[in-house]
Amino acid sequence: MAGNPDRHVLLTRTIRWTARAWAVASIGLILAFFIGEGFAPARVAPREWLGLLFFPLGICAGMLVAWRREGLGGGITVGSLLAFYILHLATAGAFPKGWAWLAFAAPGFLFLLCWHRARRERVHSGVVSDQRFLSGRPS
Repeated sequence: MAGNPDRHVLLTRTIRWTARAWAVASIGLILAFFIGEGFAPARVAPREWLGLLFFPLGICAGMLVAWRREGLGGGITVGSLLAFYILHLATAGAFPKGWAWLAFAAPGFLFLLCWHRARRERVHSGVVSDQRFLSGRPS
């Protein structure tokens, strides 16, 4: 990790809270769609349930998990998005149109970025501590 470690930690923290705020907005908007449209499970065709499992259920579940475990939650979110795209391609013959699908799932990518950066910070801080120990300097 090059540069000032404090700036790196601040950027990671900013990414984390941006992802969290965006996740709350995404989940809130998805809930508003379901409530506003009067979601009726009885009207959902059996083949549509698999799509709903990935989007929005998998996407939202991943974002909720990511509040505690960024890597796992981000992976669930991005994996659900990918599965939804593959399923849509297989059943409709084309990828979903528009950018909104990615916008709703974007916090998953930010959670993965934050998880990666936090891991690098921990590894780097461990390396610095080991170097100080080996050089004889106090931590």
